[in-house]
Amino acid sequence: MTTELVANDALTQLYREHHSWLLGWLQKRAQCRLQAEDHAHDTFMRVIASNGVHDIREPRAYLITIAKGLLINHWRKSAIEQAYLERIAAYPEALMPSPEENAIILATLQEMDDLLNQLPTKVRKAFLMAQLDGLTYVEIGKQLGVTDRMVKKYMSSAMLHLLTTTF
Repeated sequence: MTTELVANDALTQLYREHHSWLLGWLQKRAQCRLQAEDHAHDTFMRVIASNGVHDIREPRAYLITIAKGLLINHWRKSAIEQAYLERIAAYPEALMPSPEENAIILATLQEMDDLLNQLPTKVRKAFLMAQLDGLTYVEIGKQLGVTDRMVKKYMSSAMLHLLTTTF
């Protein structure tokens, strides 16, 4: 039997034995059954993409790890969307973005969030404090418990990451 057939058999067995259980687990945490079904599907798509189905020792723990990551990403994206929609709700109608502009803005905000979440915690915090709060490096250093020189390194690291990732 070829390794591809063995992997397909292992994936089929994993799906048959754990899909219903995973769907139930997700339903308890997701907002609706359709969302749970989407996350279950995406979980198994990630398993397929990993090409390591035959190496899984604890299938439920493995599936939960993937599913939790998907849920967290979903909740984070939903929070970004909700915050954006709440913010523009205060705009006068004449300044409201079109549906197409809203879609572009939301996609951009989510892409920025993904990029920022790739940064180490202190680097991300320093960058956001400087960009959003307008704090000086000395003020940021005091809040993070580091020197202003370290904050400068954090900012350089953040800028380099954002520039090299987006271009």
